[in-house]
Amino acid sequence: MADTAASHIAGSQGADGHGDGTRRDFLLLTAGALGGIGAAISVWPFVDSLNPAADTLALSSTEVDLAPVQVGQRLTVSWRGKPVFIDHRTPEEIKAAQDLDVATLRDPQADKDRVKKPEWLVVVGVCTHLGCIPLGNKPGDDKGPFGGWFCPCHGSVYDTSARIRQGPAPQNLAVPPYQFTSDTAIKIG
Repeated sequence: MADTAASHIAGSQGADGHGDGTRRDFLLLTAGALGGIGAAISVWPFVDSLNPAADTLALSSTEVDLAPVQVGQRLTVSWRGKPVFIDHRTPEEIKAAQDLDVATLRDPQADKDRVKKPEWLVVVGVCTHLGCIPLGNKPGDDKGPFGGWFCPCHGSVYDTSARIRQGPAPQNLAVPPYQFTSDTAIKIG
């Protein structure tokens, strides 16, 4: 019986002894490739679930019509769940923001680096100290001694370019990415 098994093995290898080697290699490579493809297909739903949802992507940008906003008026819009302050600054506010010596500021930024058009200031309305929403966008709100915004939580005061002037906030109010789509409209995000 051992002779029959040895003759069967010898017969299947052929005269050179390598008959099944290439077929076995092919089958191993094919099985490995199909296993890899199967693993990738089974992992894809998990990887895809890490992408942001469609409703989140829809909130990634906000378009704002600035035509109804009068000089001296401030507007609050929502972008990515945060308030964004849009200020149609008066010539006096622009001059006060531009004339300030930035070397005296805790977070030195020139006004021209914070605006795309001097008459429009666009900032995220979240205090950089602990995330409160500063006052100053509604008529009658306390704007602080520098005419900008005042955070009532811990007393941070921002000027007309939303730069920190007093209080514990370490940085200026952030400027979100935005662009003018026309003379009277912007797209935030």
